[in-house]
Parts: sequence; structure tokens; C-alpha cells
Amino acid sequence: MTAYVEAVSGIRPKMRRAIIMVQDLIMVLIAVTLSLTLSQSRLSFDAFSSGGLVCWAVIVLAAHLLFRASGLYSTVWRFASTPDFFNILKGCGSLTIVLYLAAVAFRSFYQPVAGLNERQFIVFFLVSFTIISAPRLYYRFLRDGASWRILRRAASDASIKQALFIGRLSEADVIVRFTRTSAPVEYAIAGIMATESDAPLGTQIQGVPVVALRPRLVEVLEEYVKGTENLDLLIFGNGVEREIEDYAELVRVARHSGIAVVQFSGLSELGQGGKLVLDAVEMETIMRRSAVATDTARISAFVGGKRVLVTGGAGSIGRILVKRALELGAEAVLVADNSEFGIFQLDQLIDEKDRGRLTSRIVDVTDKPHMMHLVSEFKPAILFHAAALKHVPLLEENWEAAIETNVFGTLACAEVAAECGVPQFLLISSDKAVDPTSVLGVTKRAAEQIVSSLHETHAAPFHAGELNGHQAGAHHVHHVGAHRPGTKFIAVRFGNVFGSNGSVATIFQAQIKAGGPVTITDRRMTRYFMTVAEAVDLVIMSAADAEQRQGRDDYAIYMLDMGKPVPILEVAETMIRMAGKSPYTDIAIRFTGIRPGEKLHETLHGENEEVVKLDTAKIFGLRTDVVEWPRIEAALPALVAAMRDRDKAAALAILAGLYRAEEGIGGAPREHAVPKTAGQIG
Repeated sequence: MTAYVEAVSGIRPKMRRAIIMVQDLIMVLIAVTLSLTLSQSRLSFDAFSSGGLVCWAVIVLAAHLLFRASGLYSTVWRFASTPDFFNILKGCGSLTIVLYLAAVAFRSFYQPVAGLNERQFIVFFLVSFTIISAPRLYYRFLRDGASWRILRRAASDASIKQALFIGRLSEADVIVRFTRTSAPVEYAIAGIMATESDAPLGTQIQGVPVVALRPRLVEVLEEYVKGTENLDLLIFGNGVEREIEDYAELVRVARHSGIAVVQFSGLSELGQGGKLVLDAVEMETIMRRSAVATDTARISAFVGGKRVLVTGGAGSIGRILVKRALELGAEAVLVADNSEFGIFQLDQLIDEKDRGRLTSRIVDVTDKPHMMHLVSEFKPAILFHAAALKHVPLLEENWEAAIETNVFGTLACAEVAAECGVPQFLLISSDKAVDPTSVLGVTKRAAEQIVSSLHETHAAPFHAGELNGHQAGAHHVHHVGAHRPGTKFIAVRFGNVFGSNGSVATIFQAQIKAGGPVTITDRRMTRYFMTVAEAVDLVIMSAADAEQRQGRDDYAIYMLDMGKPVPILEVAETMIRMAGKSPYTDIAIRFTGIRPGEKLHETLHGENEEVVKLDTAKIFGLRTDVVEWPRIEAALPALVAAMRDRDKAAALAILAGLYRAEEGIGGAPREHAVPKTAGQIG
């Protein structure tokens, strides 16, 4: 039986429909023969004469036209239900009436036909309906078994959500068991769509059939949503988005049909039993590209048992860093952020069992004395510096705030890490730092150079004198003398994080929810995208890799593999479809023009930077020019003065001197720039 199901399922839909049509016509001819035999008719003409063959041809033609008109081929066998059987009934009834009227007309106006009366037509109708319905019922029985009964829910079970499960068979076994034992029963699994390509199609797991295998998941789901109105839920297995390329399309098909989409993430204790934990599938997961599975053992060994400090820990990336560090077994995590509401939201995100290891402090990262106090007291082994301002158009106007946070905030935190002997300091950087054209890009590039320079000198002593502040809460670069060696400074550069605060995905979601229009600056614009969960794991992996490298055989800047850039227009269109709407018809798309500081296309590395493949998947090392610390130190007083004078052009020119290979600080030749000499790994 399984072989039969697999053979039929493997036929292409158009070919399958053609076979069904031919089969129905053969069944009609069989029905004619049976009706004459069962009613013991004695026809007065030879069935295989020229006239008899014409009669057979007329019957076949009439049957085909009437069956098509009755909608017999607009449904799928697997979902043969009451409306579908009514179509068969209508088709067979229409054919019976047409043939009867044709026989009466022929007998009245042409010549009498002995042995043909109403009895034969009644028998023909019953036989044709039975034998045309039978193959459909048989196939559905073999294919769906229990799911047929589940989808035909009783009125008393209307509150139970009918679901399809897409995932591994081992996980399906757990899910089916717990959906049946939980009280009250909330879900009933109608069928299993296996991600394994070699799973036994048509077999059952605890009475629930395997109805589809890769790579035909999308096709089968489309058949399901067209064939039944009783499907409420599509449940994805844990991590399925990393295993199947059609993940986004499966979500689109379900949502377009009004079916809720969730993802199984585990079980929660409920008395002596358990309850499924189902999470909503977010847009960041839908738009992701295929990813290499995280080396959880390696990052757990790196973070486990350590004390971790995350600046900007209440932000989009920071809060996931915090959550992940706790999951990986960090001894304690300290969050330093200046957003009271952000810290409140973070607290709601953390599991109750982990809250005892989490401490939060409301602090501005540019406040070096406060940061010094926190770090000295907490004694972190790893400092993730995720605090930053990042909105391109806003920072063009608020450039002082961008420099304050992104440059001097990074400087203050790096100094504190060095002076307190924090073993590892990691800066979260951005692709905007590559050949920057915006205030955000210039400040992030300067932050990279600060970290790179400190990396080159392995946190060499600072010799700067105190700088006079340009405003209240002025910046100070203290002469700290020698400090404990060993602080490892690195930066990790990557592109857009899908679904982060203020990201294009978040904006599009709000616009779609409001009914549009969705606004795009330019139809040609592309961006790199990565899910926040993947980005965080790779950031931690970069830190783990850096810990193992010594001397000059290491990298100051790591770059994450973001795959191929994605057109922003494609993102908008996909998200509109995911919401069950049609782009340009239900939701308008409007092009507004490129804003100040924006690029059409971002890049992850410059022409003068060499990308080195490492032995760690999805992570690269970058060889780049690095400005020596004295040159950076020399630029700081001029930068403070430019900010005090509100001279944007002068401030940006000073920052430009920290990344242009052909210039030094303030435009002088940069003879002190030295090339990075890390050896190639992998």
C-alpha cells in the first residue's frame, strides 16, 4: 500500500489529473457494461458495430464534458469530502439524464432500440457513482487514515485546533503523544510532513499519517489548504527553519490561507504530564537564509562559568546576548544600559530560573567613572560592547550624540576593560563602517579603529593627559600608566539584524498592520540580513576563536558570513504576502528616495581589506590597516574641540583620518599606519 501511495504522490499534478480523467472515462464505460449486465438487458444492436462504437464515443465525450463542468477535477483525491462527493453525484446524475434523453430521442425519431429502458439508467447511475468514488476513497484511506477522521471534527470538538506538523519524525512522536495527553486537549495533529526525504510515506505514528516528504512539502501543503477548511494550525518542529529551504514559502502558503503558524520549542511541566510550548513564527525567522548549525558545545565551553558584562544589554542584539549567555551557563550577567524601559522589557524576557544570575544597571557608557565602578565590582571575564546609536537619518542631524556614544562610549568602555584587566573586550560593529558615507558609518569605523589599535598593542598603556570637556559630563582620557596585560580587543562586523528595533522589518510590519503604504527609499536598494539569534551565536563564536589566538597570529576584526544581499523591495513584497495580502493591490508600496547618509548597497569589507577564511563556519578574519594608538590619542582633543564648537565638518574630517589609508589625522600623511600581519588560518 505504501508503494502505491508513493507512486501516485510522485506523479506531477498535471499528469496525475490527466490520469484521473482517463480513469473516470474507463469507469463510465465499465458502468455502462455493468448496468446492462446487472439488469440482464438484451440490446438489439451489436455493441462493437460501427454504430455501437459511435455510441461509446458519444458517451465518453459527454461524460468528460459533464464531469469537468461539475467541478470533478478541481479538488484533490485526498480531501474527497461531502462537497466533492456531491460533485461526483452531480456529474453522474447529469450524465445519466443526458444519456437517457439521448436514448429517448434516438428511439423516437430514428429507430426503436429493444432491450433499453429506465431500469438500465437507474442501475448505471448507481454503478457509475460507486465506482468513480471508490478510487478516491481508497487513496484517501491509504494516504491519510486517521487524519480524515480528525479533519471531520464533531461539533463538540470545535474548540480543538486541527494541525499539521512539519518536522522530524522523532519529534512528531513526542508532539502527537503530548497533544493527546494534555488536559484540556487543545490541538489534534491531522498529519505529519516529514523533513526526512527517506521517511516512509503513508505510514502512521500513533495513528497519525505521514502525508508528505521533502522536497514536496510546499506542494502538499497547498493541496491541504485547498482541500479542507478545517485546518487551523501549522506547527513547525524545533530548528526546522535551518533544515528546509522552503521554510518561508511554507509560512507564506499557510498565512495566505488564514492558518496560524507556530513553532515547537519544548515542553512545560503541567502536573504529571506536559504541555507543548509553541512560539509565534516571527518575520526574522521567515526571511532567514539557510544557516550552519551553531557549535553549541564550543560556545557553551567558552561562556559557561564566566561572568559576562553586556553594554546596551537592553537593545535588540544586547538582550539576546544576555539571554544566550544565561542559557550557555554564564556564572553571572551584568547589563549596563541607559534605557529604563528597555531593562524592564529585558527582565520580562528572561526565564524565572535565570533571573538570579542577572543584574541590571541604568548607566550611560560614556560615564567612565560609573563604568569603572561597575566593572571593578563585577569583575567580568567578557565584556560585550553592544551599546550604540544606529539610525542613519537621525544621526545625520544628531551627529554629536553619535560621536558621544559610538566613539567616546567605545573609548571609555575599552579603557575601563584595559585598566580593570578584563580578559576579553568585543565590539559589535556594522557594515556601515565599510567605506562610510554616513555619520553612523564614520563613528562605527572610528570605534573599530580604537579597538583594532588596542588589539595591535595588546592594550598598551595610555599616555594621554586629561582632555578638557566640551560639555557637561566631559570626556577624559586619563594617564593610567601600565595595567594588567592580556585584554583581548576584537570587533565583529555584520549587516542588518532582522527584526531589531528600528530595522526595516519592524517598520514594514507596522506599515502592513496599518494597511499601508509600505515605504521604500529606492527599488534598487539591497541589504544583508541575519537573524538576531544567529548573529549572537556567531558573535560569541568569534570571541571563542579570538581567545585561542596569541601574539600577532590573530585578528582584530571578525566578519560574519551574511550570505547574499537581499533587495529591500523583495523583503517588503514577501512580508506583505506573509500577512496574507497582495503587494500593490491590498498593500501599496511607495518609493520615497534615498535619505541622507544612505547607500544603495552595503559591503562587508573594503577593497583594501583581505578576507581570510577560518576553520569556523560563517566567520572570517579581516586583515586591514590599523592606526597606531598615539595617532588616535592625538585626534581626541581636536574632536572634543570640534564638538564643543558644533563644527560637524571638522569633526567628521577628524574621524575620517582614522580610516582613510592615504591620510592621517586631520588630513596629514598617515606614515604611522601599520598593516596587520596575522597569518592565514584555514
